[in-house]
Amino acid sequence: MNEIFTIKDKIKTSKAIKIEVFKKHVRKTAAHKHNKYLELVFFTNASGFHTIDNHKIEVKPGTFFVVRKEQVHFWDLDSEPNGYVILLKKSFVDNSLDLELKKVIAKISAITYRYFESAETLINLFDLLIIENKSENNTMILEGLLKALLAKVIQSDNNVTQTKIGLYSKFMDVLNTQEVQLQTVDYYATILNTTPQNLNNCCKKEHNTTASSILTDRIIMEAKRLLIYTDLTISEISYTLFFKDNSHFGKYFKRIVGTTPSEFRSNT
Repeated sequence: MNEIFTIKDKIKTSKAIKIEVFKKHVRKTAAHKHNKYLELVFFTNASGFHTIDNHKIEVKPGTFFVVRKEQVHFWDLDSEPNGYVILLKKSFVDNSLDLELKKVIAKISAITYRYFESAETLINLFDLLIIENKSENNTMILEGLLKALLAKVIQSDNNVTQTKIGLYSKFMDVLNTQEVQLQTVDYYATILNTTPQNLNNCCKKEHNTTASSILTDRIIMEAKRLLIYTDLTISEISYTLFFKDNSHFGKYFKRIVGTTPSEFRSNT
């Protein structure tokens, strides 16, 4: 079936994150979706409206918007906008070894918009992100600044308007606060007081993937952290991640990553 809405791709294939000022010529756009990336927009000065999934929201100075990839949205601004834009691909999150960053990104995805009366800290963080994004090999700095920015948005409780925290965000919270274990989707569905089918459907809707794939990503991410940042043997890592034996862990890791755990460690 053909897409009803235009799919916009404003980030190069080779890039996982894009940070820039909001284009001043953008005033009115047709309804569209994004090509597999999360868009974060913060206005220091603007007026008009932003419609997300038929929800019309007033745009004014100090407004922070979150647009998920599956959402349909369009701008209807009546003044020259000033602000910032961050485009964030799933690969940026997947390749990060920072659990807290993954957690705040999961939480920010549950927000539609927030108004800020005081925005000095956000502006400073956006400016630093733009500067650092121009340099090479500084992923750690970008991740730290992005985490600080998103945490600031999440922690602001005054004049807040946000969507209700959904099942997907609750699932990610559980994954990010529990010890990594080879648990099944059934296990997490029970914890979240839902059915495996409902949890899978929610993950597909919110993240275009299954709950099982999310579990796999979480386990592989933890395995990579242990391989890079610890001196644990492969057998010890296998035991830590609750694999039945070293061989099972090795085959599992190679099937997902494309290399054995030893090869991955030696190449990093």
